[in-house]
Amino acid sequence: MPIIESTYKPPFWAKKSFVSTVFSGLARTVSGVLQTRERIELDDGDFIDVDWSYAESPSDKVIVLLHGLEGNAQRPYITGTAKLFNENGVDACAVNFRGCSGEPNRLFRSYHSGATEDLEAVIDYILKQDKYSDIYIKGISLGANMALKYAGEREQLPKALKGIVAVSSPCYLKGASDALMHIKNRHYAIRFLAHLKDKLKPKLEQFSQDISTADFNAIKTLVDFDDVYTSKAHGFKDALDYYEHASSLQYLSSIAIPTLIINSLNDSFLSAECYSVKEAKQNPNLYLEMPKYGGHVGFIDKGNIYYNERRALDFVNQL
Repeated sequence: MPIIESTYKPPFWAKKSFVSTVFSGLARTVSGVLQTRERIELDDGDFIDVDWSYAESPSDKVIVLLHGLEGNAQRPYITGTAKLFNENGVDACAVNFRGCSGEPNRLFRSYHSGATEDLEAVIDYILKQDKYSDIYIKGISLGANMALKYAGEREQLPKALKGIVAVSSPCYLKGASDALMHIKNRHYAIRFLAHLKDKLKPKLEQFSQDISTADFNAIKTLVDFDDVYTSKAHGFKDALDYYEHASSLQYLSSIAIPTLIINSLNDSFLSAECYSVKEAKQNPNLYLEMPKYGGHVGFIDKGNIYYNERRALDFVNQL
């Protein structure tokens, strides 16, 4: 599809990428979302916790929400979308990836950008309830890449799955990794790495045959983390192999349901390859919107309803 011309106009104070990104990640709050937790037991013996919130009246529509790196279902970029959709007659199923619900997962593996088998397990669980005729997916950052990969790598998708929205999607993981390692993003990288290592530390004793203290101490950067843990725990040779196989960019041409990607041009986490202009022009199901502003998941707008949240609702209402 032709590239969509964005209408996003942020407040004057939110035009800088750093400001919009940090404010949205650390200062924004969303109230009024009542979530009910449910545990999905997985075939490999692990589990995923999902947090449901509901429309005022019974609904046959649900949006599945996928968070970003070291996020969870309580992050404002998740609850903000859940609240808006609930108020507009759509239930929300906010997924906590393995180990992200406040309780360590059971296995040595956890989650990663390309773990579409876990998204598939959630979708299958929802389908078995036989309640929803329309299912949508909205992924943020890491969750956006996962949603796009899920849609593009499968020859057949559930008939109930009507559309996908991907926000701030690092669809070319090697480029996004390089961008995050850049000096201008050093403060973000340090914060992410600290969270990841804190979560990995308990696994040293529980899975000492899989990772040693020396391995753990060798992790100095996010790429090191992916080399030492992410790749080895999830069946990849190394970080580069993980980035190559888990990136959604290679699957965008195969997406066969309406899909909206919103990547801001001043997102410091994304590389040039993450702006999939060629793929959008060649695939009639793919819509690419590239606002000038917005940072990384920082589409600040009026009334504490973010631009990407309004666009997601408009997009699914048009399907």
